[in-house]
Amino acid sequence: MTRSELINLVSGQVTGLTKAQTEVIIDTFFQSLTSAFQNGEKVEIRGFGIFKLKTRPARIARNPKTGAKVDVTQKKLIHFKMGKEFKDLLNPGGKTEE
Repeated sequence: MTRSELINLVSGQVTGLTKAQTEVIIDTFFQSLTSAFQNGEKVEIRGFGIFKLKTRPARIARNPKTGAKVDVTQKKLIHFKMGKEFKDLLNPGGKTEE
């Protein structure tokens, strides 16, 4: 789903809001998420999941083609953990299929 599809979906389901108003709401939501991540905060959306900022430490890797050592800098990544309700929706019956 793209950003514009999300805006169309939300504006179509919520009466009284135009697409422009819906776009402002969606943009504000994403800006709030970005701001929280920049401040090192976690974002918890009950019933959906938790977004946490994790730091991957610096390390020395190897170029698989040449075998040369390469310094890899520290990285920040966003980790998502599904909420129980969301997980149950995706995996009815409580068991995952293998």
